[in-house]
Amino acid sequence: MSVVGDFNDWQPGVHTLQPRKDGKRAVTVALPGATTQSFRYLAAGDYWFNDESTDDRDGANSRLHT
Repeated sequence: MSVVGDFNDWQPGVHTLQPRKDGKRAVTVALPGATTQSFRYLAAGDYWFNDESTDDRDGANSRLHT
């Protein structure tokens, strides 16, 4: 599973989510300040999904303001 978006030219596998002790997955991505980034998560089987904790959307994508 990876996070894919503007910050990595929508390339799967660049930012792979790693398992944490609590059973969730996470990755740290350094983003430039004062920007807006669209992103989604990509899981096995070409399953795309959004981050439900973001309030903003860009079409089918989640959006984050830094």
